[in-house]
Amino acid sequence: MTTGVRQALAKPSALTWVRIGLLAAGLLCVATGLLPRDEAAANMQRIAPLLLFLGSVIVLAKLARQALVFDVIATRVAIFGRGNYLVLFVLCVVFATLTTVVLNLDTTAVLLTPVFLALAPRARIAALPLAMTTIWLANTASLLLPVSNLTNLLAANRVALAAPDFAARMWAPQLASLAATMLFLWLCYWRRDRRGEDRYLPPPPVKLTEPRQRALLWISGGACLLFIAAIPLIRDEIGYAAAGAAAVVVLAYAFLDRERLRWQLIPWELLIFVTGLFLVVPTLSRFGLSEVMTALIGTDGSALDAFRAGAAGAGLSNVVNNLPAYTAGEAVVPAANHDQLLALLIGTNVGPIVTPWASLATLLCLESCRHHGLRVSMGRFMRTGLGLAVVALAASIAALWSTR
Repeated sequence: MTTGVRQALAKPSALTWVRIGLLAAGLLCVATGLLPRDEAAANMQRIAPLLLFLGSVIVLAKLARQALVFDVIATRVAIFGRGNYLVLFVLCVVFATLTTVVLNLDTTAVLLTPVFLALAPRARIAALPLAMTTIWLANTASLLLPVSNLTNLLAANRVALAAPDFAARMWAPQLASLAATMLFLWLCYWRRDRRGEDRYLPPPPVKLTEPRQRALLWISGGACLLFIAAIPLIRDEIGYAAAGAAAVVVLAYAFLDRERLRWQLIPWELLIFVTGLFLVVPTLSRFGLSEVMTALIGTDGSALDAFRAGAAGAGLSNVVNNLPAYTAGEAVVPAANHDQLLALLIGTNVGPIVTPWASLATLLCLESCRHHGLRVSMGRFMRTGLGLAVVALAASIAALWSTR
């Protein structure tokens, strides 16, 4: 067994065992007939392209992080702010939003959060406002494109919307969500009496002295840009676009820095978690979950049912997790109720910011905070998150309904 494999499998955390257990439970459901094999096979066929996309885009993002793409951009953002917190706030929001929109919310959680937290001491920037920016925007900025969130890919497939059409339908909810997030970020974490400083010290730029480092930076950055450019052009094949971009960067590392190619780059825990969910949740739906979700969401497709769907998705996300909340809700929304389904999507994207486990992105951001020694008060986290979730959810669904 190679060193990379040993490191990937060493000392699994409690969360790792939960993910493995979920997959085992799903396989047991199929083996015992609780979930018919035909239905299980159909679910796996549906999510196979999503797993390809998810795995590829995270490998791409991790290699780009190793090439210091995100570090260079974040440092330039801080330098451009010239010590002004208001300018820095706007630039950080733009950077985190764009990362979430085009490279998936998990990229923001896994890669941008540690970049911001590492930048904070170098520039004497308050760390908590930076952390909360990535935690919240990883969720609330994930409405615009199918690639922004795994739930978006599921919803776009369900309502047959390619990336441009999906963006045309979701731009207003996304703007409403961003406006609410910026308001709460500034009032709760970024204003003078919250951050504790008047100005910050712009850091020195990141310098790459070796030609090999510069080559990896430009190749990785170029591959990310090519993937972004492909998003509006590719409909159901976005997974292949992500895999192609990741393959370019992997090939570059194979020639220039082979030792950085390790098994840990593959997000196997996330992949088995998603696979297990799509076996367990359909099984639960066959044994009563569908009736509960129908009672919560409604089926007539009215404005009231759109708000009910969003509220149910947000509430259930904070109880269990947003991905099973979406899949359970999607199963009972009538096929013709596109707006109700998109309202459910909004609830499961914008709402999971109250409890630490509500979304994988939130969990990953908080884990990065702990790793960097940043204490996040759970009382304050949940209070401010609840306020933002209520306002952003109401504003986003209202925007969706008014532009239908």
